[in-house]
Amino acid sequence: MKLFERILLNRRISTVVLPLITFIIFLSIWYAYAKFHYDNPVQRRNALPYPHEIFSDGFLPLNDKVNGLRPILGYMWPTVKVTFLGLLIAVVLGVIVAVLMNLSKGIEKSLFPYAVILQTVPILAITPLLTELFGEELGVRLVVTVLVAIFPVITNMLFGLQSTDRALHDLFTLNQSSRWTRLIKLEFPSALPSLMTGIRIASGSAVIGSVVADFFFTKGEKGIGYFIRTRQQQSIQRPEMFAGTITASLFGIAMFILIGSITSRAIRNWHDSNLTHRQ
Repeated sequence: MKLFERILLNRRISTVVLPLITFIIFLSIWYAYAKFHYDNPVQRRNALPYPHEIFSDGFLPLNDKVNGLRPILGYMWPTVKVTFLGLLIAVVLGVIVAVLMNLSKGIEKSLFPYAVILQTVPILAITPLLTELFGEELGVRLVVTVLVAIFPVITNMLFGLQSTDRALHDLFTLNQSSRWTRLIKLEFPSALPSLMTGIRIASGSAVIGSVVADFFFTKGEKGIGYFIRTRQQQSIQRPEMFAGTITASLFGIAMFILIGSITSRAIRNWHDSNLTHRQ
């Protein structure tokens, strides 16, 4: 028993220590590159500031209305709203599209190529078209977020629907169940784990989509992408640019963890992989 507890303790320690060591190595490389690549300290700060300069000049002071963390969080709020709303729309539309493709091979062959195109088309290339169709405020930001986030939902949901146990399909056939009954009582519950995986992936994509939308669509509420873009244009504000980028990245990590926790809780009581993990 003690040996088992020691093994678990060592695993928990390694889970914390190994990423910490990697982070320290990353910071060391950053400091070394910034120090030896730039001869002029002013040029270095305006190009690649030290991490401690990002913290002191980008995040501090914490409660100033013009500089520091407070305005960064103010720019983050519109991005957070677009991310959650865009993710919700992407999940609803993605599930509907996947169900339609599962109902008919013809529909699948008709729609799936366009789903792939939505995933691969460069958003920057269609910015003028999106602006013409949806303006430059909330609507176009939601469209960009949905375009970036919907593909994982479609593919994972479709995979889950099509991976239902054939023996269970035969059982429903023997009971002369309707197509709707088969979908609601068999295929959809079986596809939930795959759908949850798709939502988890889409959550990170939604953050990227909302930040990218902030970059190129500047009317209406200004998001963190606008903050990063404007600070990037002035080299003296480079620490603020890095601070905004780090904040957006932390939001992406928090979003992935939050959605992952929610989806795990949604299926933990009955899905095999979660039962095994809990044991």
